[in-house]
Amino acid sequence: MSKDADVDVEVEAVLPFPREQVAAYAGDPARAPEWYANIDSVRWRTPPPVAAGSRIDFGARFLGRRLAYTYEVAELVPGERLVMRTADGPFPMETTYTWSDVAGGTLMRLRNRGTPTGFAKVGAPVVRRAMRAAMTKDLARLGERLGGS
Repeated sequence: MSKDADVDVEVEAVLPFPREQVAAYAGDPARAPEWYANIDSVRWRTPPPVAAGSRIDFGARFLGRRLAYTYEVAELVPGERLVMRTADGPFPMETTYTWSDVAGGTLMRLRNRGTPTGFAKVGAPVVRRAMRAAMTKDLARLGERLGGS
């Protein structure tokens, strides 16, 4: 596959809340529909809480298409890092959250990378732009939800 077809998008935001609070909220897959605009359902395949090896089904809409995929938690360092990889879904994807203390709160980085297939492979540049826009909005929405929690 050509490099142009790969997707690797990272966004970040400083959220004015303690790292433990941000990580606990954002790192709980059950809360994803609350702050991800495109995710509308979550179903645990393994018992919560989230841990290395946890498997979670997500339902989402992206670029007008319905997506269903299963993530497996590949790495969890509580309060610092969460890495999830597709175990089943439309294309291989890895999502990484990192949290670190900074002046003014918590720096959260959200990274999605993978190798699209099907419709997404053909339009990888469009997919990258749409993902960056959605992820930026998701982090803003996360900040709003934390402010109301």
